[in-house]
Amino acid sequence: MILIADCGSTKIQWCAVENGKVVKEVFTPGMNAVMLTEEEMAQRIGNELKPEVEGMTFDSIYFYGAGCISEEVCANVRRAIAAHVPAPVIEVYTDLLAAARALFGREAGIACIMGTGSNSCYYDGEKIVDNVSPLGYILGDEGSGAVLGKLLVGDVLKKQLPEPLCEKFLAQYDLDRMKIIQKVYREHPANRFLASVTPFLIQNIEEPAVHRLVLNAFKAFFVRNIANYKDYKNYSINFVGSIAHYYKDVLEEAACSVDCKIGKILQAPMEGLIAFHTEKN
Repeated sequence: MILIADCGSTKIQWCAVENGKVVKEVFTPGMNAVMLTEEEMAQRIGNELKPEVEGMTFDSIYFYGAGCISEEVCANVRRAIAAHVPAPVIEVYTDLLAAARALFGREAGIACIMGTGSNSCYYDGEKIVDNVSPLGYILGDEGSGAVLGKLLVGDVLKKQLPEPLCEKFLAQYDLDRMKIIQKVYREHPANRFLASVTPFLIQNIEEPAVHRLVLNAFKAFFVRNIANYKDYKNYSINFVGSIAHYYKDVLEEAACSVDCKIGKILQAPMEGLIAFHTEKN
């Protein structure tokens, strides 16, 4: 039996898999490995995961997580897991490799994450060969939920959207200028607040101003990220993440406008990761 974890900042999805079938699925609160100590992660795993998998024996554990960006961080995660859920093999990788493996398996292509944040890489079928730094929602993360939310609240407060639409947004989320300023500049994490208002965009995507806002954000993702990969027009560009999933039509429109081709879009990577780790090479 193997255990696969897809870890984001909001939640962790753990799947115990035997003979290619999920025998148990567990959700625990998310964590960013670069922001926590080994002891903090071990405590969370001991309290939240261990009771759920008590009595199970795993041959291998594959953990893909936000913040797993260096060998030091990955080693901390491995030890934190081993302290409470031991296995002969414990491997820890970045969430970007999770996206690449889920989307392409052992084929080459450009893999993208588009959820609360955004990221991308060129994957050669084995490893990530090139990565355009996403830079976070202040400097980058084009097309992400956080950036779409940032553009939306900015346009509302600066009255760049039709007045009825601005009033509708503020009423729907019980917001005003001061509440927004408070949530963005005084409360944390601001990126989650900004991403939380993006359903308004998909609910009103037929409004020309809303459609234009989303379309331009997605175009920026392709121009500022994808276009930096060599021969990018010759590869399928695949996506994983809630924003890519729910805004599929506008994302494909943006790709077409810059002569890119989108292949697969997944809401989450787990199904693809299970296939990657259980199918024979």
